[in-house]
Formats: sequence, C-alpha cells, structure tokens
Amino acid sequence: MTDEVTSPSTVAEALAAAVALGVDRLDAQLLLLHALGRAPHDRAWLLAHDTDAMSDSAWASLAAQLSRRLAGEPVAYLLGTKEFHGLDLRVDARVLVPRPDTETLVDWALQCLEGQSAPRVLDLGTGSGAIALALQHARPDAQVDAVDASADALAVAEANARRLGLPVRFALAHWLDGAADGYAVIASNPPYIAANDPHLPALQHEPSSALVAGADGLDDIRQIVQNAPDHLAEGGWLLLEHGHDQAAAVRQLLETRGFAEVQSRDDLAGIQRCSGGIWRAVK
Repeated sequence: MTDEVTSPSTVAEALAAAVALGVDRLDAQLLLLHALGRAPHDRAWLLAHDTDAMSDSAWASLAAQLSRRLAGEPVAYLLGTKEFHGLDLRVDARVLVPRPDTETLVDWALQCLEGQSAPRVLDLGTGSGAIALALQHARPDAQVDAVDASADALAVAEANARRLGLPVRFALAHWLDGAADGYAVIASNPPYIAANDPHLPALQHEPSSALVAGADGLDDIRQIVQNAPDHLAEGGWLLLEHGHDQAAAVRQLLETRGFAEVQSRDDLAGIQRCSGGIWRAVK
C-alpha cells in the first residue's frame, strides 16, 4: 500500500501520508520520529520542523515500518522499545508488549510493600521483565526474583536488567515450580485470554503462550492461586492481573483458596483489572 504513495517532500507531508494510509496519528508520529532518528518522546520536534525536507531514504524507512504496522505489528516491536513505569524497556516478538494498565499491578505491589524492610518479591511470567524491573527500581532494597517458562523471554528480561543496572534475579521455571518461600508479594500478569476469544487475531504478532490460558482464560490463574500460599510469607499478598470481565471469578478463586481481604483494583479506564488477597496461615 505504501508503494502507491508518492514520496513526500516534507516532514509534515510524510505524517499526513502515514495517517492517510490508515495508521493512527500517534503511531504515525512515533514511527516518523524513529525514521528520522529522533527520540519517541520528541513529538514537539515534529511541529517545529514540519517544513523540513523528508529524504527519500527516511521515507523508505518509514514506508517499510508503516506497512508492518498496517499488518498489525505492534508499534513497540517496530521501535524496539516500550516505556513502562518510567523505565525504557527493549522489547521484541519474544515477549508481550508491556501495557500501561499493568502499572496498576506494580503500584498495588508497592503499596503492599510499604513499611517493610528488604522485602522479598516474586514476579511470575516476567516476559520483558517489566513488573520485576519496575519494582526493583522503586524499591532498591527489595530482593526481586522473576521467572518465566520461556528462555527467549528471559533473554529479553535479563538484557533489560543489565542495561538498566537492576539486580533482579531471573530463573527459568513454570510458574511456582522450584520457587522459594517467604515472599511478601507474589505478582503476576499471566495469560488470561480464552482460547476462542475473538480478539486474538488482533494479537497475532505477540507470543500466544503469553496470552492464552484454556477455554475460559483462567487455567494459569487457577494454578497460581492454588500453589502461591506455599511460597508466601505470613501476611504476604498475591496480586494478579486478569481480563476485563474476570474480576469476580478471580476473587472467587482467591476466597475459595482461603485468601483474606480479597479485592480488585481498577485500571486507567476504570475497569477492574487486578485482583488479589492476603495469605494468613494462622486464621
């Protein structure tokens, strides 16, 4: 489709051409900045330089990216980076793109850790390392562990940790297999999409293993809820991200397992996106 567009002569014309192709304006701005070698947060530069010449090479680079975006590839993969909780993470098709709504889980975990000295935290299914790295950054005194069943995902997470200088300890494991005990918080953004969910085709570029969890999307959450108490400290919290319509079901799982103070937290859109509870072995 981009082959049919005449090479624009200015930055403003390039942006207009991208939007005319059907690319979201913000996405088009980010991709244009990338093609011009500018930082993704430098959108004001586009306004100040809208009459600057657009070279053929820069347009060729942008056109290639626009074609991939129109095919559904996430912008984060095209840019190679995604901002999360103030951190610049490197991401690619080996990991799920971190979503802003997951920051709700991080903020809740940090609240649960308030007043604790050198707490131990576990991030299950770390992917890019987003949750674990955000927690470690906010709480340098914490011992943060993170696991993933994908060696490819761990390679991305470990590279992010090295680049950011954050001492998260990573391990290859399926959920809580081989995990230690005594954690103040276990947090997870596990797969929670049902196998027949109609939205899955739109997520085809992201790893399905990080998205799909059985017929109702709750298979992995059930397993985590069942096993987490063996790894939590007395009074430790289990915090889970889930789908927009799964809060009641997840709260029921937590209550049935014996968690106390079971509750949910809203995401940026006001949707119940995370649920959790506190484990008290002594009832």
